[in-house]
Amino acid sequence: MSDAPTGKAPGTPALTATGPGKLRYRRILLKLSGEALLGDRQYGVDPDFCAFVARQVGQVHALGVEVGIVVGGGNIFRGLAATATGMDRATGDYIGMLATVMNGLALQDALERAGIPTRVMTAIAMNEVAEPYIRRRAVRHLEKGRVAIFVAGTGNPYFTTDTAAALRAVEIGAEVLLKATKVDGVYDADPMKEPTARRYQRLGYSDVLRDQLKVLDAAAVSLCMENDLPIVVFDLNVPDNITKVAVGETVGTLISASSSLGGARA
Repeated sequence: MSDAPTGKAPGTPALTATGPGKLRYRRILLKLSGEALLGDRQYGVDPDFCAFVARQVGQVHALGVEVGIVVGGGNIFRGLAATATGMDRATGDYIGMLATVMNGLALQDALERAGIPTRVMTAIAMNEVAEPYIRRRAVRHLEKGRVAIFVAGTGNPYFTTDTAAALRAVEIGAEVLLKATKVDGVYDADPMKEPTARRYQRLGYSDVLRDQLKVLDAAAVSLCMENDLPIVVFDLNVPDNITKVAVGETVGTLISASSSLGGARA
């Protein structure tokens, strides 16, 4: 991948857990879409982009942040798209869950090659491939300094990986849910199509649900709202963004109980 982001952006100062960079979040759940792993490819997984993600996770992991990851499978198979062509919804969703397992294994390989101990935990039993998801075991992995990758969604059809991310975040006691996207936050319109679209710096859960902003599905937002779990929507392609969120810098769009549409800017 010729133009994949690599390392730190030129001139970006080192981020540390001391002074003004003191950690704000010590346990995070990172939600990656399957499409994010495409890189420049049309299908499958780009090893170079996986390595880029591993470097970003490695930076925040080195500061002592405990990291859980939920990964989607849209780069390999999308259950909803198959359903639209006549496939049974449950069957399509199960195939999509298996796609997330493949992505999780690819991401595990990239993280371990970067020297980061990693465990893949699956909601569907496949003992020869990954550990079964057990909440207490997942928390223990995080406490031991391992990155935990949660795959196969919730293990049930009709639930998206966004909902799985919110569920796992609440279960492991994450302090924030990081939703990685291709744009730098939540907009009031598609910024790729509307040059005048405004980006929100802050939103309330109710704002997202009322205005049907398509950043996460309603079930995921509702679960975060019920458990007062903040969500940060940010651009994955910008180096250091994950670390900046962890140390408390303003990145992307914050969705929380105390936020409001008043934070919108042009």
